[in-house]
Amino acid sequence: MTAKKYSLHFFCLTILLFLSGSFAVSEITFSEKFFNLVETRYNQDAVARVRAWQLVLEQQKNQSVDSQLYEINRFFNKIDFVDDMQHWGKNDYWATPVEFLATNGGDCEDFTIAKYFSLIELGVASEKLRLMYVTATRPRQAHMVLAYYETPKSVPLVLDNINRRILPATQRRDLIPIYSFNGDGLWRAKSKGQGRQLQAKNNNSLWQDLTERMKQGY
Repeated sequence: MTAKKYSLHFFCLTILLFLSGSFAVSEITFSEKFFNLVETRYNQDAVARVRAWQLVLEQQKNQSVDSQLYEINRFFNKIDFVDDMQHWGKNDYWATPVEFLATNGGDCEDFTIAKYFSLIELGVASEKLRLMYVTATRPRQAHMVLAYYETPKSVPLVLDNINRRILPATQRRDLIPIYSFNGDGLWRAKSKGQGRQLQAKNNNSLWQDLTERMKQGY
């Protein structure tokens, strides 16, 4: 992710956030009709990857949060990193978990989004999860990770596709937190806590487009 793209995200999120409904999506429906659509839109290999996601969700439904974080992080980190321009022909595109799995590739935002919605589906409270923009220092680049907060004042755990170990943010000295968000708002991020809330309710256009596609079964 380029610095220019990162700056544009911050500008858009700061300007476009205002009071609106929450966009947390849960209760994903895995029906035969849904799988037929996946096969028609993509191929049988895509169906197999989405069915594997379904199986992980079923297996982790009543497990501990630690187990859920570990298995979801591990599952999605098997997918290949592919730049948006190469993958989608766009400078920036936020894929749904189905699109991410079906095409077997995506960038850091797609890894983070897939993990976020999977954990929401497993019953993890949205207020404990943040999609966090950071500056990665090795090499220096804009990056996105998923942060999990056990309590509002907890040091968050970081789910990442670069360093695949789930570590407290204080042990990720290669990441400089900038800001974070979810369906409930935007926060100025810090490594030892949630940070200061800047706006309530997320109305970013990319987020809206993403969640609308999810509602349509993409």
